[in-house]
Amino acid sequence: MPSDFTGKHITVAGLGVSGVPAARVLSGLGARVTVVNDGDDERSRSQAAELEPLGVTVRLGDGDTLPEGTELIVTAPGWRPDKPLFAAAREAGVPVWGDVELAWRLRGPGAAPWLAVTGTNGKTTTVRMLAAMLTAAGLRTAAVGNIGVSLLDAVTGDEEYDVLAVELSSYQLHWAPSVRAHSAAVLNLAPDHLDWHGSMAAYAADKGRVYEGNRVACVYNAADRATEDLVRGADVEEGCRAVGFTLGAPGPSELGVVDGILVDRAFVEDRQRNAQELAEVSDVRPPAPHNIANALAAAALARAHGVPAAAVRDGLRAFTPDAHRIAHVADLDGVAYVDDSKATNTHAAEASLTAYGSVVWIAGGLAKGAAFDELVAGAAGRLRGAVLIGADRALIREALARHAPEVPVVDLDRTDTGAMLQAVQEARRLARPGDTVLLAPACASMDMFTNYNQRGDAFARAVRELGA
Repeated sequence: MPSDFTGKHITVAGLGVSGVPAARVLSGLGARVTVVNDGDDERSRSQAAELEPLGVTVRLGDGDTLPEGTELIVTAPGWRPDKPLFAAAREAGVPVWGDVELAWRLRGPGAAPWLAVTGTNGKTTTVRMLAAMLTAAGLRTAAVGNIGVSLLDAVTGDEEYDVLAVELSSYQLHWAPSVRAHSAAVLNLAPDHLDWHGSMAAYAADKGRVYEGNRVACVYNAADRATEDLVRGADVEEGCRAVGFTLGAPGPSELGVVDGILVDRAFVEDRQRNAQELAEVSDVRPPAPHNIANALAAAALARAHGVPAAAVRDGLRAFTPDAHRIAHVADLDGVAYVDDSKATNTHAAEASLTAYGSVVWIAGGLAKGAAFDELVAGAAGRLRGAVLIGADRALIREALARHAPEVPVVDLDRTDTGAMLQAVQEARRLARPGDTVLLAPACASMDMFTNYNQRGDAFARAVRELGA
């Protein structure tokens, strides 16, 4: 474990999932730690009380002022680059790391390699599929990072790993300049978090950092040229290969699908003429197109690490999808009700809508700077109706008026949590047997709910109430 933190004045920006472990680890390494935090609520005060006995100074309600003598800032990933704290750091020549960067630098000799996954959508599912494949191959592993398990805890804990399946968000990658993965995948790129990054180009550049220094494989989406462009622009180690995944028949150096079989033409001998069967499409749950793509990306990273084909199949069969990801809730009067509350941006909602033939769409929330014209124009032919909720629902309503004027729209002018029951009731009124009532909001949830989990739970609860 590095010892050069002893006596250093380090400021941790933000408490929460990443800040508390960072402050705890740095204090244990002998650093003089100050935590600054915007909030001064009950949760923040409780976290401060955990840290203060360790000698950590905590400043609540002031996340903008740079503490005197700071030599390094370790920031929570969600803190925006334009915060006054970071402007002050730049002026003072103080470096800024994220918790992922700190974890990378704290790895000991012979540390487990990282197989990294990023993208606008599908990261968590892909990382968990990857971890299941690695486990099926008999490897000691964990799904860590943006998935909710601290990389710091994985790197500094007592448990030993052979390899880590690492989910990285664009925020985390922005603050992680020296991370170098064994292999990495960018699943897809679509506008998201543009209010944080400032532009699509900046967002894509941060995603592309995941490829820097890759040793074995840069995995990209053959249907998304932007991901291949990121591979082309990456500075990788000699011999690192570009490996694509596709929902069609794969070419050499690709994984794809042939006659309902997931096949590998990248990690086989004589890939010009040979292919390796990995699993059946039916082994992927749920077998929606975007989820098959997730499985192929996970398989590519697993194969890059030497995982045999049988472990790819066994891992997919053992994998259980998380809640609120195209989860079937119930069938009522011939209508299916599906919860995809995790579809918090237009790209995810597009993938969800494409999976069904005739949809009553429940959408809306916080748009995060997104536009909806392309999404609505592409989905117009499959929309039976739409029910709109949330603070930015007018943006979706206007897109529907432009591109799907014949689709009936119910605009619920309320943002309380009880609106979900009314939304489901209205959707039931619009639906016909054979339709799917689909919660795929294309927006964040925090205007009405604590998170997308609570929003999905509210939808499922409302559907069960209808059924009762």
